[in-house]
Amino acid sequence: MRSRLSFTVFGDGTQQSVDVPVDTLIIAGWAGRDRDAVEHHIAELAALGVRRPSSTPCFYRLAPALLAQDDAIDVVGQTSSGEAECVLVRHGADLLVSVGSDHTDREVEAYGVTVSKQVCAKPVARDAWRFADVAAHWDQLTLRAWVTRDGERRLYQEGTVASLLSPQALMEMLGPDGLPAGAAMFCGTLAAIGGVAGGERFEIELLDPVLGRTIRHCYATQALAIAD
Repeated sequence: MRSRLSFTVFGDGTQQSVDVPVDTLIIAGWAGRDRDAVEHHIAELAALGVRRPSSTPCFYRLAPALLAQDDAIDVVGQTSSGEAECVLVRHGADLLVSVGSDHTDREVEAYGVTVSKQVCAKPVARDAWRFADVAAHWDQLTLRAWVTRDGERRLYQEGTVASLLSPQALMEMLGPDGLPAGAAMFCGTLAAIGGVAGGERFEIELLDPVLGRTIRHCYATQALAIAD
């Protein structure tokens, strides 16, 4: 099933509105460049009962209909949490960059990672940049996330993307065609500060310190009741 993302694309003092039909959604998991950081993330999820991956990185194929640009998503119960990630979107000949959240049900993740990712919507910001404009200084881009739980907001993730595999490396691993037109790929996340935690609100951002600009998105989680 095809989805559609709408972006305002910023570059060279200009901005352009584009609608991107998406028929392929890929989540790159365990995509760290730094093996110690990968092990840290594996360990923090293992503490929640999530089995170690058989290989790293892993590429999870999910339904494009999960992509969402709304200010709120519905989740089941209280066991889900977000993860800030760079998102690549192929729009014709253009490769766009935005920020998204691989929101995941941690309880379900304990018995099936792919299933847990399919359970939750995948929020994506409404702004984007052209990858060509940031490729030369990619490793200087910074991801940040905040979580609000019981009214208390705290920093949840922070670090440069230098600790993650580059987009070029990930696309090469997908095969000779790389990321095809109409595909979106989440490019991996950073370790959570203080451990994985859910909340009623998540804020994510991608900062470009070289060009002095930031993409931000925030969303609330609306918990659906679990029938006995």
